[in-house]
Amino acid sequence: MRDTRESRLLLVLLIAIAFALITVDIRGGEDSPVDGARRAAASVFGPIENGVASAVDPVGNAIAAVRDSGERHDRMAELERENAALKAKLGSDDRNRSRLQQLDKLLKIAGAGQYGIKGAEVIAIGAAQGFSWTITIDVGANDGIKRDMTVLNGDGLVGRVTTVGPNTSTVLLASDPDFTVGTRMEGSDELGFASGQGDRPLRVELLNGKAQIKKGDRLVTFGSQADKPFVPGVPVGVVSRVDPSGGDLTRTLYVTPFASFTKLDVVGVVVQTPAKDPRDTVLPDKPRPTPRPTVTVTVTPSAGAPADGGFQQQEQDQ
Repeated sequence: MRDTRESRLLLVLLIAIAFALITVDIRGGEDSPVDGARRAAASVFGPIENGVASAVDPVGNAIAAVRDSGERHDRMAELERENAALKAKLGSDDRNRSRLQQLDKLLKIAGAGQYGIKGAEVIAIGAAQGFSWTITIDVGANDGIKRDMTVLNGDGLVGRVTTVGPNTSTVLLASDPDFTVGTRMEGSDELGFASGQGDRPLRVELLNGKAQIKKGDRLVTFGSQADKPFVPGVPVGVVSRVDPSGGDLTRTLYVTPFASFTKLDVVGVVVQTPAKDPRDTVLPDKPRPTPRPTVTVTVTPSAGAPADGGFQQQEQDQ
């Protein structure tokens, strides 16, 4: 349609009629004279509106879904961060709990043996010092540590200090092949020398080739002159194998150490020796054997079954 004077007048007239109809419809309420026309228009244009809505709604739903997905993604990310923080906290708590348990065991063994100790943490292992079985601890000369001091943990003997720096020290582990310590058997007091064999049990040569030793017997350190490098009474390990006695002057044992040299964390350096030899008092309590239940089976013959004599009689008759 061209933009002419007539077309503009027609547009103004249609707008005026529309406003008039709106006014009449509002004032008429439910009795509005245009209500019938509105219903007719609804019946005609309703299906078209539904079709348009069905075409448009998925787009709107997709937008809402993307928005909600973004919100859920943010929430999931937040939850993942919270879970990661919680796991880190739990891990830290587990680590702290483990260290507290180790420290508690260390204090108990120090109290039982009357050892004055300086607590330390393992900060390095082996590689920095070559191929030896060694660890580095975070205490040194500034903490009163000296060469040839005994090192233990809550389980037993760990090793001896070999090198001392201002703030760190190197400890030769009892598992090292160059390590040797004097030992004494629990109860029998048989003396010997234990040597490291890497990841294998300690090898102990008893001075008495005829000593009566069995699997499960335990050893402690015998102690050195002036308590260096070893103080007496520190638990060493449990006999796991005894070589047959072949009439030699010595007897060979294999001992599983109490301390686990592959998972050391909290250790103690003995800086004050005990006033007297604690003997076997530092050893842990022996495990009590678990009693085996005895099962007694009693067979009760049924009511119609013959007694043993009856069975015997039948066999004789046959």
